[in-house]
Amino acid sequence: MIAVIQRVLRASVRVDGETVGTCGHGLAILLGVARGDTEEDADKLMTKISKLRIFCDENDKMNLSINDVGGSALVISQFTLLANYAKGNRPDYFNAAPPAEANALYEYFCEGFEKLIPGDVGRGVFGAHMECEFINNGPVTIVMDSKIL
Repeated sequence: MIAVIQRVLRASVRVDGETVGTCGHGLAILLGVARGDTEEDADKLMTKISKLRIFCDENDKMNLSINDVGGSALVISQFTLLANYAKGNRPDYFNAAPPAEANALYEYFCEGFEKLIPGDVGRGVFGAHMECEFINNGPVTIVMDSKIL
């Protein structure tokens, strides 16, 4: 499971012109579910992200977690994070989990993350064409892979 984590002032996602998910000060998380990923991968990733100290303290040092700042999150599924771009110019996505499996783990991640952080967890719509808007703060962007944790 791969996550691109961005510290944001706010973020939102729209489907068919309607806002379906938002967050304020906190994290925008793009989540890609790979073939073979399990709930254990999701647990490791959500726990690590909830404790990630990437928010500034009173000395302007990145020393606080989303919990410490009372932040919220927006989690958006993104199978393209599993792109294989080694050959040619058109990536393939064979490494991404099948849709039903990926959606189940995406929902599992979102539900679990809601229990780990103080703020709300907004969501995109799995499999939909989404328009995403992030107001990055920093910018701070971290790519995390559950297989490395």
